[in-house]
Amino acid sequence: MYFRTASPATSDDTEGRDEATDRPYDVDLMTDIGKRKQDHIDLCATEDVGFRTKTTLFEQVRLVHDAMPDLHWDDVDTTLSLFGKTLRAPLFIAAMTGGTEEAGRINRELASIANERGYGFGLGSQRAMMKRPESTSSFAIRDVAKDVLLLGNVGVVQAREAGPEALRALVTAVGADALCVHMNPSMELVQPDGDRDFRGGIETMRELVRTLPCPVIAKETGAGLSRGVARRLFGAGVRHVDVSGAGGTSWVAVETKRAASANDEPSRALGEALWDWGIPTAASVLEVSTVGFETVIATGGVKTGTEVAKAIVLGASAAGVARPVLVALREGGRAGAMMALDRIERELRAVMLLTGAKSVAELRKVRRIVTGELAAWASSADAAT
Repeated sequence: MYFRTASPATSDDTEGRDEATDRPYDVDLMTDIGKRKQDHIDLCATEDVGFRTKTTLFEQVRLVHDAMPDLHWDDVDTTLSLFGKTLRAPLFIAAMTGGTEEAGRINRELASIANERGYGFGLGSQRAMMKRPESTSSFAIRDVAKDVLLLGNVGVVQAREAGPEALRALVTAVGADALCVHMNPSMELVQPDGDRDFRGGIETMRELVRTLPCPVIAKETGAGLSRGVARRLFGAGVRHVDVSGAGGTSWVAVETKRAASANDEPSRALGEALWDWGIPTAASVLEVSTVGFETVIATGGVKTGTEVAKAIVLGASAAGVARPVLVALREGGRAGAMMALDRIERELRAVMLLTGAKSVAELRKVRRIVTGELAAWASSADAAT
């Protein structure tokens, strides 16, 4: 098995030993990963870490009302088949966390909710699992969500360094149905200890698509995918993407808050400058939707059933919701999270009925009117096809 087991360390130790290789590794680095994950949970749940001026641009999509839909409420079919599993609605509880005890509790609660409701579920970055094998339990959800469509998650930089065999073990360890390989250069640049070498990403994706036994999903982390990047990914054999666009949680903002707390002025200043960096989620869906991907997941600031519907009309296969569910869980427990998801699903069903869409496939064909800045993105995307 690839994952390392930490050797006991005294309070004075700065190194543990990898039992597989007998090589030392940095215990302080592992501790820092856990602290960073806990900071992420706390900041996302309690702080203002949204984009300041940039929105998802879903507000600039108008869906045309059908006053005579010729449908019964019960006739509306929200089900969707993805990666060999049937979802009750085109909805994921999107990747958020992992690597700490609290993260484990959150993952297990939300994964069991996704399993019960018939949604997909995404794990947060499993980098902690690769560096700190004792954190594996925080990603282990199959015992409470045996049927859920589960997406694993690792950074493309870590994937490049670890190689396909390690990632195969990562997928197997959690029983993932597909692996998200995320790109987050803007976030990393604001982290004092973040990655700085982003070379070889396309080659890494090509190798993973060729060698892994499960689908590979190329995923951004709050800054969106452009048409150019989408084409490069498609050329490398990638057939599934998660745009994770701008307009919801700004992960640059999260790291900026962390830098401010640590009195790291250079990182804080860079974060302030890049706080609103990224492609709005709706624009990113437009950018990638005609490239030819089999699956386009729209995450990044999606909060309502109407926005899920708009994402699908723009070309997404499904949408993911993250922070609103985390906040609802923290404030109202399992019942609060269930209530928030029920509102989203009921609103999606209502919008489908009111646009005359009996199925998700019909929803994709619903007439849309695009206004404002998003219209410029649409024109640019059309010109680039």
